[in-house]
Amino acid sequence: MSERVYVPNELLSRLVGFRLISVSFVHDYLQLGFEGETESPVLTCDVTPVVVTAAGGFSDGQPGYSDALRSLVSDYVVRTEEAVGVGLRIELGRGSIVLHPAEEELVGPEIALLKGFDDGRWMCWRPGEDSFEDLG
Repeated sequence: MSERVYVPNELLSRLVGFRLISVSFVHDYLQLGFEGETESPVLTCDVTPVVVTAAGGFSDGQPGYSDALRSLVSDYVVRTEEAVGVGLRIELGRGSIVLHPAEEELVGPEIALLKGFDDGRWMCWRPGEDSFEDLG
């Protein structure tokens, strides 16, 4: 059996056309829920993302961060990007969600986990691996 080759943005790009339906702040992580016609994937972020809107960029802890993130709920994903030096970027109708932490922001062995697709495919991003080779 051959080993599966990792292709950046292959799984993340499946979110294009999905609607962001929830933002859940949990004890030490954040979950973003998406809804498609038959699937409801969830992106669990162990490092909080930066939110970019017309009003500017917002990081966790800054005034307006949670409001900026919540303002994207109900928007559809129009584009995704995943690459070394970029990390993960999810563009929605009114803004973007960006995950590319600085080394000091890393809080554990994982940056993010995307799962919930009907075919069982999932991806876990870690510092020093795949699109986060520049970290760690």
